[in-house]
Amino acid sequence: MTTTTDPPAPTQPASTPATGRAGLTLATAFAPAVWGTTYIVTTELLPPHAPLFAALMRALPAGLLGLLIARTLPHGTWWWKAAALGTLNVGAFFALLFIAAERLPGGVAATLGASQPILVALLATLILSERLSPWRLIWGVVGVVGVGLVVLGPGAAFDPLGILAGLAGAASMGTGIVLTKRWGRPEGVSAVGFAGWQLTAGGLVLLVPTLLVEGIPGGIDTQAVAGYLWLGSAGGLIAYTLWFKGLRSLPVTATALLGLLSPLVATALGVLLADESLDPLQLLGFALALAALAAGQITPAPRTPKGLVS
Repeated sequence: MTTTTDPPAPTQPASTPATGRAGLTLATAFAPAVWGTTYIVTTELLPPHAPLFAALMRALPAGLLGLLIARTLPHGTWWWKAAALGTLNVGAFFALLFIAAERLPGGVAATLGASQPILVALLATLILSERLSPWRLIWGVVGVVGVGLVVLGPGAAFDPLGILAGLAGAASMGTGIVLTKRWGRPEGVSAVGFAGWQLTAGGLVLLVPTLLVEGIPGGIDTQAVAGYLWLGSAGGLIAYTLWFKGLRSLPVTATALLGLLSPLVATALGVLLADESLDPLQLLGFALALAALAAGQITPAPRTPKGLVS
């Protein structure tokens, strides 16, 4: 297993042609779409009351597999950078996500998570010195409203600690997304290796709290093993590899807006597999969230001052 050199600064990829960007966007969208299966896999296949163990199994084995495939370890400053990104994108995010899920109805937690594109847009102006895009900021707000209409019911509860955890989880991964964009990926490191670094770091962050709080749950049968394999492979190594590969080339706020797919896929699976139904207001919200997701991938042409038009 080799170690990477520590280049002075990450090389940013050249701009992606429109056709290539469309394909890359679809591949990147696979990640939040698969993450949307987490709820139904957890409720239908995994042992109950063991969310931290599920998060650990989703992260650490997948991360170690990524390291074995890539055979590349961090070097120099990338040791602490990989640890920081793994904590933000995986370890802390998973822990806060499950705290929110334990204390809030799923709809409230999903709506708080949908605020992530707005946080990313604001963080990008502070960390990346990007100009705030009103277009994507507006569609981020529309996305939150759409997800809220889909998943929030009349009995939604608003536990203060749960709300704080939900917002902190969105801020954690939002910060991780922006820092991933800022630091780039070291030359010579594949997307699989980069995902492996972060999943391993995040899994190690989760290891001790999981063993202290939950331990190893009983009742791990064949269905549970299949669920853990799905979360760790498709929802772990494959999804994060595609996510970080797309994030390297796509606009950071546009990529964050793809995260709206997670609650939408979770809702669609509930309709298809759990005999749930959507009322007209929920269908409107679904359409608004999809419109926000699609519109956020468009970069509007800059306005030309009227005095310069020939």
